[in-house]
Amino acid sequence: MTENLTMTQMADDIVKAVKTEYSSLNMLNVLILGKTGVGKSTLINSVFSENLAATGTGRPITEHIQPLRKNKFPLTIYDTPGLELSGGNSAENLLNEVSKLVKKGINSGSVDEAIHCIWYCISTPSHRIESSEIEFLKKLFSSTTTRNVPIIIILTQSYSKKDAKALMCEIQKERLPVERVVPVLAADYELDEDDIKKAYGLENLVDIMYQLIPEAVQSTFAAVQKSSIQLKKKEAHSIVAKAATKAAITGAVPIPFPDAAILVPEQISMLAKITSIFGIPMQKATLTAVLSAMIGTTGATNAGRAIVGTALKFIPGAGSVVGGAISAATASALTAALGEAYIVIMTGIASGEFPLSILTSPEGKKKMSEIFKAKLTNTST
Repeated sequence: MTENLTMTQMADDIVKAVKTEYSSLNMLNVLILGKTGVGKSTLINSVFSENLAATGTGRPITEHIQPLRKNKFPLTIYDTPGLELSGGNSAENLLNEVSKLVKKGINSGSVDEAIHCIWYCISTPSHRIESSEIEFLKKLFSSTTTRNVPIIIILTQSYSKKDAKALMCEIQKERLPVERVVPVLAADYELDEDDIKKAYGLENLVDIMYQLIPEAVQSTFAAVQKSSIQLKKKEAHSIVAKAATKAAITGAVPIPFPDAAILVPEQISMLAKITSIFGIPMQKATLTAVLSAMIGTTGATNAGRAIVGTALKFIPGAGSVVGGAISAATASALTAALGEAYIVIMTGIASGEFPLSILTSPEGKKKMSEIFKAKLTNTST
């Protein structure tokens, strides 16, 4: 029962809710084109949280589009054969297949079937875009423009930023009907043992794509991409803001302290959504440790009263534990503080600042407690 929910049970409910949240995400569908050898597989595996491109490793070159998927992962990459395949009509056939795929998705009326973005990859070391590619892109745009599918040209293998800039300028002169031209180096490249060219451009690509794709799949993209922690934080902050608003509505009629558990379901949903967006597997024991450390209690403590009791100590004018009533402002503030503190922790895990192992250590517990108390103080001022 919610009114008797312990911190341990709350953690268990979050784990269950994460699975529900992730399974409810709309399918994101990306079509990727370009000549063989332009680094499509490296790009795919560097942007997304799952090693999708590995599913196609070793397969023979085909003249047909192939979907790359992983079970229960809300992303499909439609991989395509290189444009240089033998046969005078190969590019034309590929264009027809792409057009049919895009049209099929639109006609289905389902966001899960639609193509949401097209990547066209050109290798920067080639120093040029061939006339056949220019013609292909023009025809591609003509076949997809009425269906609102954005096309991004990605300059892959951009070891030299100078060369990438020069190629970008050449492409822009063609005035091709594409949304953006984005240079990237998808993975660190070792020039020699003493000189490593660091990867770059992926976060920019992710930010651009997020702005171009339909709103219905933006949360999916934020969750499945791994190149931009900032994008994950942006989505997470939005989740917290919505949860805080709902908490304020719940507290429109002041909530007696004994009834504090009424806020817990919304907080469970909020924390599950944030966990889903960050895509970090959190076990029940770890979540229990995180929640208990933030609140400064044990896993067996009543969750609702523990969260509110801690909040009342740090939110000026919020009331007292004995006989106190939780106002709309207090309900909103403590929910926001819990969510924002959790974002800090998840960001630390994603960036490597907080290894999962440290979360259950005395040092980690102290840090998480300080984070929550700081957020409570900041949220209330």
